Amino acid sequence: MGPLASDGVSTLTLIYPGLAGVVAGMIVLYFVLRWTGRRNLLLAAAESRRLTEEARRRADEAVRAAELEAKAQFLKRQEEFDQKTALARNELREVEKRLDKREDLLDLKLETLLSKEKAVEAADARLREQTRIIEAQKVEIEESLAAQRENLLRISGLSAEEARRQLFQKLQSELAGEAARIIDRAVAEAQETAEQKARDIILTAIQRYASDHTADSTVSTVDIPSDEMKGRVIGREGRNIRAFEKATGVDVIVDDTPGVIVVSAFDPVRREIARQSLARLIEDGRIHPTRIEDVVNEIRAAVERQILDIGKKASLEANVPGLNRKMVDLLGRLSFRTSYGQNVLRHSIEVAYMCQIMAEELGLDGALGRRCGLLHDLGKAVDHEVEGGHPAIGAEICRKFNEPEEVINAVAGHHGDVPATTPYTPLVTAADAISASRPGGRRESLERYIKRMEQLEELATTIPGVAQAYAIQAGREVRVIVDAAKVDDANAMRIAREIAGRVEQEMTYPGEVKVTVLREVRAVEYAR
Repeated sequence: MGPLASDGVSTLTLIYPGLAGVVAGMIVLYFVLRWTGRRNLLLAAAESRRLTEEARRRADEAVRAAELEAKAQFLKRQEEFDQKTALARNELREVEKRLDKREDLLDLKLETLLSKEKAVEAADARLREQTRIIEAQKVEIEESLAAQRENLLRISGLSAEEARRQLFQKLQSELAGEAARIIDRAVAEAQETAEQKARDIILTAIQRYASDHTADSTVSTVDIPSDEMKGRVIGREGRNIRAFEKATGVDVIVDDTPGVIVVSAFDPVRREIARQSLARLIEDGRIHPTRIEDVVNEIRAAVERQILDIGKKASLEANVPGLNRKMVDLLGRLSFRTSYGQNVLRHSIEVAYMCQIMAEELGLDGALGRRCGLLHDLGKAVDHEVEGGHPAIGAEICRKFNEPEEVINAVAGHHGDVPATTPYTPLVTAADAISASRPGGRRESLERYIKRMEQLEELATTIPGVAQAYAIQAGREVRVIVDAAKVDDANAMRIAREIAGRVEQEMTYPGEVKVTVLREVRAVEYAR
């Protein structure tokens, strides 16, 4: 026990100080921790107060900045408002000024209206007074007229109905004479104006369109290099020339004329095919019936293409669209046709442009006039194949291809064969005559020209009373001198009409012929 007790006491002695130390340490630790926590709380509170102060400071700064911005915006808006207010105030002042001026004007107008109203009232009063005076005078005049009428009836012994009838008859005769004079004067002025207007229109058309003089020969010749080639063209016993004439439908004239062979045919297209074929054969040198037939067929196809191409170019040049292909082909054929040496296609284009110019001067459709002029001689392309004159043939072709009625009538009536039903027909007639009669437009052979001049003078001198006759202006005018002792002025006019009628019936000529009859009286005496 003793040692154990001492050991126990010593052990407790050792344990208690340790426990006391631990407890003391824990207490110390507790106080330290508490102090530390309180310190942290104090620090946190201080930080919180600092942050709160910082936030409050920043909020105050933001509020001050917002207040400054708001004040600036307010000042700016107030300034803009003041400017707009001042502008509106100025506009209102201007409006007030204009209203004041308008009010002054209205006052002035009101005063003017009042003065005019007073003047009208005064005029109305004067008018009523004058009307009253006139009515009174009218009554007096009627009474005076009645008294005079009774006196006249008593003096003349006529009744009122008889006097009225005689007065009406007298007035009617006077008015009829006056109306006749007015009508004659109006007709004369209309004729003078119409002639001047027509002359101006025609001169305008001629001046605005000036084409080249076109004259083609109606005889085709082919040059040959030697007389030996003539024999080859004729062939053995004439078989080559017979084959050529059969293939082309033309007559080949081989005579003693050196260096040429003449190709003759009524159809100008056939003549052109024959001319080109013969030139090709002579150039090639191989001339026999089979070769002739091949070359003629080849040239015929080429000429047909050439004709169509010429027709298309002519329609484009004349600006006439929408033509049927057959009509375009017929236009191309006109390029091989001549009339008194004038190429018919060039003549048709010339007439087309003149018709357009004259139609536009008269307020008509220039395009339709151009179409009428281009197609007016279309019948000449086939008049050697179809019976009848070229106006009737051309009109039938146009009718077949649904051309307008104006075109059909112009084609049919441009030589006066049918009455003109549209204004385009006389335009085509005039343009046709202008194109045919202009210098260089048409020509004749010297023999035919001299014969026509002689025939014209001979025809004029066969009229009784004609002393002399002279054909001038290349046969486009004949001057006739009559015997003044046998022919008076009235008969001179009759002789001119008679000569013109006989020229139209008995002669063939291009364009027109002017007949001028001259009659003069000469008194001669000698002083001795």
